[in-house]
Amino acid sequence: MWGEVAAIGAAVVLFALAIFQLALASGAPLGHLAWGGQQRVLPPGLRVASLASIAIYALFALVLADRAGLVAVFGEAISGPGSWAIAGYGALGTLVNAISRSRAEQLVMTPVALGLGLLALVVAMS
Repeated sequence: MWGEVAAIGAAVVLFALAIFQLALASGAPLGHLAWGGQQRVLPPGLRVASLASIAIYALFALVLADRAGLVAVFGEAISGPGSWAIAGYGALGTLVNAISRSRAEQLVMTPVALGLGLLALVVAMS
């Protein structure tokens, strides 16, 4: 049960991050919250990276939902290790955001990455 709840929570976080990345890719002046926080409006290369992030977030949501038994897409051979990898991604994201030169990125994205990592850990352990 907790794995299912955590997978749904992670999907909500990932959806919010996807919307955020879409805004960045569209030129919204939110760059101080992402990609090192050095530009308010992202340059073309980082806009492409933001679009790629959306696809990665969708994949993460599917892997976690599969691991929690909410969908049947990949199977245990992929969703098991994949959910642990996503938990690791959350831990790494927490560290990277915590040491960012952007104070705004530290304050906003560090807890988001930590929350995602913890939700993925709950799914991985379920």
